[in-house]
Amino acid sequence: MIRHTDLASAIEANVADGDTLALEGFTHLIPFAAGHEIIRQGRRRLTLIRMTPDLIYDQMIGMGCADKLVFSWGGNPGVGSLHRFRDAVENRWPTPLDVEEHSHAALANAYDAGAAGLPCAILRGYLGSDLAKVNGNIRSVTCPFTGEVLSAVPALRPDVAIVHAQRADREGNVLIEGIVGVQKEAVLAAKRAIVTVEEVVDDLTDVHPNATFLPFWTVTAIALVPGGAHPSYAHGYYSRDNAHYKAWDAISRDRDSFLAWMKDNVLSKRPEDFATQAGRAA
Repeated sequence: MIRHTDLASAIEANVADGDTLALEGFTHLIPFAAGHEIIRQGRRRLTLIRMTPDLIYDQMIGMGCADKLVFSWGGNPGVGSLHRFRDAVENRWPTPLDVEEHSHAALANAYDAGAAGLPCAILRGYLGSDLAKVNGNIRSVTCPFTGEVLSAVPALRPDVAIVHAQRADREGNVLIEGIVGVQKEAVLAAKRAIVTVEEVVDDLTDVHPNATFLPFWTVTAIALVPGGAHPSYAHGYYSRDNAHYKAWDAISRDRDSFLAWMKDNVLSKRPEDFATQAGRAA
């Protein structure tokens, strides 16, 4: 049954140590507020899945939340490396981090397979790539109809998928407008789904015909968190905070400056503070 609740309660009830989590959102609608609440609640030994781990996973990794990362591209978009991610891989700080790298196509297909209840995804891909040499979860199968050799990867079935969206109605139906990534597929593949939203409305009307809907029966909990995607943007609500992404490069290079920033800007904050931050970026 769908539950409208606050973010702290949604995370406490649905995210446990050792869970496999997918926090998805592509370019915009990245669920930063939810990731910060996971950090505040001190979750550990998580397996994090994301097609494009950027600042939010850099922060979660740097705060010791994760033991493993499954991903298909990692970096600070338009700026450079993720220094907390690199430190964990290269120096095992603050904890060792196992990595499983894929292509975008493979992860998208793996979410699809998970949503469909299939054991694996089969795709044309990885030809000429060396990823299979370092990733034992990239294998090959022979098509029983054509004899063609194809790539196969395990289906993704996260314990929890977390996404940010523009609106939800009071019944729990969710609307996503603008650029979409694999939010729908991640939610459908997951055992539980948390959605943070900019606003809760009586009904979802006057929407773009290409909008994405998550029906109420796919969602476990909805939390009203205006500004919950900042510093990424929410189409129709606020702009991307480019200065934040640029500043993160210097902040995250040094362990002490990183920890100080997290103390001041995450550990001491509340979900409602995101609305003020997003307002300044608008």
